[in-house]
Amino acid sequence: MWGVTVDDPWNTAPTVQALARLPRRPTARIVFDLRPRATDYAAPVAAIRRAADVMGLLVDSSDLASLPPDAYAARLHEYLDALWPLVDVWEVGNEVNGEWTGDSRTVAAKVALAHAAVKARGGRTAITLHYDGGCSATTPDRGAFRWAARHLSPGLRREVDYVWLSYYEDECPGTRPDWRAVFGRLGRLFPRAALGIGECGAEDARRRPGALARCYGIQAPHPRFVGGYFWWHFSEDMVPASRPMWRSLASLVPGDAEAHALPGARPAR
Repeated sequence: MWGVTVDDPWNTAPTVQALARLPRRPTARIVFDLRPRATDYAAPVAAIRRAADVMGLLVDSSDLASLPPDAYAARLHEYLDALWPLVDVWEVGNEVNGEWTGDSRTVAAKVALAHAAVKARGGRTAITLHYDGGCSATTPDRGAFRWAARHLSPGLRREVDYVWLSYYEDECPGTRPDWRAVFGRLGRLFPRAALGIGECGAEDARRRPGALARCYGIQAPHPRFVGGYFWWHFSEDMVPASRPMWRSLASLVPGDAEAHALPGARPAR
């Protein structure tokens, strides 16, 4: 899988063109903001889906703490009802281990609720964990692996289709993770999921060309590693397609016709 994050689907026509002109069909990870109604997204998502597969991010991690469980449940069912035919994969948890998401037990309950609702309809789910490379201010209990092992049930960890790591290299400057070890550990926690990078970027725009190349260059020698990547700043940096960063992105994409379809989760290894 090869993807980008679309956080401004309202700029629809230039976004569709920028996606369609890439050397291979991408997956567009669309961020659903809190204020719009689910039905407001139907037209832009349908247009984007003509040029890309769609992964829908139900609630961004920055908004998760603001939604009490009843409001979260109502939003979940509103979005599933309105957009079900248009979304190929539902991201039911985004950076769920982050300190900013709220109480861990409440977050885990929201993830479990959304995962169960999507699975009950026969859909595919994804969960993103925040990975800081081990050198930020994250408390040990909020580390990606410890948090997932403690707060996500074994059943959910066996059922989820995709597990992603969000990784921003400027959170841990000067270090290079051992991706073999990182994804080996992740694969043991999630024994059936396809694995990859679920979000990357750089706050400093001057650093983005280098960060883009390094992000999309991440490979892990794991049988279930499928890529992902999902550059966070696609709407800002690469729309319209005349922008220099779009050309940089396109140069990193192999034109592989066999890779157009969303890959499914693979058997446990």
